[in-house]
Amino acid sequence: MTAHDVLRRTDVPAWARRAAHTVPLLTLPSGLWRIALVLGLPLTNADPGPFWERVYIVMLSLVAEGAALLTLGLVQRWGEVAPRWIPWIGGRRVPPMAAFVPAMGGAAVLTALWTGIFWRVPGGDFYRYFDGFQAVVVTACYLPLLAWGPLLAVVAVSYLRRRTTP
Repeated sequence: MTAHDVLRRTDVPAWARRAAHTVPLLTLPSGLWRIALVLGLPLTNADPGPFWERVYIVMLSLVAEGAALLTLGLVQRWGEVAPRWIPWIGGRRVPPMAAFVPAMGGAAVLTALWTGIFWRVPGGDFYRYFDGFQAVVVTACYLPLLAWGPLLAVVAVSYLRRRTTP
C-alpha cells in the first residue's frame, strides 16, 4: 500500500470539492476590479494613486487570489503529501492539524473582516467614490467575499474529518 492509499481512506465529498473550487472564483471579481482601477478604467471616481500604491493594489489582488487557491489543498493530494519540490518537507505526509488550524484561523479572520466591512459600508463614506452604476459594480465584485470564510471553514472541517476518521 502506498502513502497515497493510506491517506485517501475515503474520497473527497463532491460538495467539498465544489466548495473548494468555488473559493478562488469568489475572489476573482474583486481582484479584477482592483486591476481595472489601476489600469484607469472608469470604475471609480478615486485616483489609484502613485506608482507604489498601484503596485500595492495589484499585489493585494495576487495575494488574495493565491490565498484563495490554497483552499484547493484541502481537497487535493498536495494537501495530504507535500510536493517533492518543497525543501525539507517534500514527499512527507502533511499532518492534518498543520492544514486545518491555519485554514480555520483564516476562515475566522476572513469572516470577521468581510462581515465587518459590509456591516459598516452602508453608514460610511465608502460610496463617496462611486456613482450609481459604479456602486453597483463594486458591490457586485466585493459581495462574494462574504462567502469566502464560511466556505473555507466547511472545506477545512471536511478535510479534518476525512484525514482523521479511521
